[in-house]
Amino acid sequence: MRGIILAAGDGGRLRPLTHRRPKVLLPVGDRPLISYPLEALASSGVTDIAVIVGYRAPQVIDALREWTLKDARIEFIHNPDYEGGNALSLMVAKGFVGDDPFMLCMGDHIIHRPVVAKLLAARRASTVLGIDSAASQESQLNDATRVLIGEDRRLLRIGKRLRNWNAVDIGVFRLEPGVFRVLDGLYERHGDDLELSDLMQFLADQEQLVDTCDIGGLYWTDVDTVEDYRSAERYMERLDGVRL
Repeated sequence: MRGIILAAGDGGRLRPLTHRRPKVLLPVGDRPLISYPLEALASSGVTDIAVIVGYRAPQVIDALREWTLKDARIEFIHNPDYEGGNALSLMVAKGFVGDDPFMLCMGDHIIHRPVVAKLLAARRASTVLGIDSAASQESQLNDATRVLIGEDRRLLRIGKRLRNWNAVDIGVFRLEPGVFRVLDGLYERHGDDLELSDLMQFLADQEQLVDTCDIGGLYWTDVDTVEDYRSAERYMERLDGVRL
């Protein structure tokens, strides 16, 4: 099992905090934001990890080379089209993945370490989407990708503008290498606007089982805006040094 972390975006909605620093390096608690998905992967035995970089890539690379993560091997892959949809960052990892299944995380999400373990232990399916049916914090719901799941936990619909929904996407996925063939086809249709939600919806529409795993009370948050960032800082202060 390999791991991929998307860390290429420019963090436009976090300006001025990201004028001179990529958002994945913003400090939350006593460490950079991207350290949370890195530690979540490594603590679950996913230690062969690719970090997809783009905006201010040298800063991310230098920072992570200085920040040690026991037993993990980190490879950096550059996405020159980082201003496009986030699925473009996944596409550049095709060679890294090879024939292996992989976990995919967002570099701008804080996730409690057991989140990855829970997705790894979920019932076997070629595609598993991490969801939260009890999300209530503003930073979890602000600009959230909404999902509608059926009684069998199968993904039915996904998108930011869904009117009928019962959970939100937490930005953690368990995937098989076959998704790269699908992405190649979708790119011809969507071009540089291709998003991961387009991939998930296509797979669901093609009657391929896109399973979901509800993280049920484990902490996670997206950090898209200055308000999200301040909320995450306050949460970590309340933990008072407890390691997520």
